[in-house]
Amino acid sequence: MAEFFISELRVGKVRPLGPKGVPSGIRKTPVAGPVIATETGIDGDEQGDTRHHGGRDKAVHAYAAANYPLWAADLPAAATAFRPGAFGENLVVEGATEADIRLGDQWRAGDALLEVSQGRQPCWRLNLRFDRPEMARLVQTTGRSGWYFRVIEPGEIGPGATATLVRRPHPDWTIARVSNLLYHDRMNKPALAEFAALPGLPESWRRLAEARLANGRTEDWTRRIETPG
Repeated sequence: MAEFFISELRVGKVRPLGPKGVPSGIRKTPVAGPVIATETGIDGDEQGDTRHHGGRDKAVHAYAAANYPLWAADLPAAATAFRPGAFGENLVVEGATEADIRLGDQWRAGDALLEVSQGRQPCWRLNLRFDRPEMARLVQTTGRSGWYFRVIEPGEIGPGATATLVRRPHPDWTIARVSNLLYHDRMNKPALAEFAALPGLPESWRRLAEARLANGRTEDWTRRIETPG
């Protein structure tokens, strides 16, 4: 798989989310024409929590369109919620899933060069987005998380663009494999050591793997995936 198709490009402003009005940019709307992708994100896009969202390692979020019907089948009572933009993605991707995309992949999309930095670690804002207290945990368990790009070369990206693979330095490390290691096969020490040594891995993920190797324990996910209060 050497290319994928960007069926929609989306941006969103920070607005209140949920009953307590938590600031969030998760509600994104499609743009009609090209926009500039910079090192810190797509022009016009905002994040409500810049400590945990956005930045160079999370500049652009992509989500596989193939996941929407899977969610609808799993949660038929909420089937209409699973449509493009549902997960706060910037890029709606056709023709690739977490099983196809590798850490470190570089993709030419429009004028921009994008590099896969990590999979999404879901947070409790997804619980508010879908009005389901278990939604972040379900995203984590299924591995249908989407993935983040760094912007290596800024440039215009537009809906309808085809992204072409330029470089694949870590062919064995799909986003799906990373998800399985982090949330299922959690104390696989050889895999954790290999993962921690990958060039270009975000420092937060390197520290996570090194901590598991050092103390033999999985980190507590409660604050990330359970809605406060």
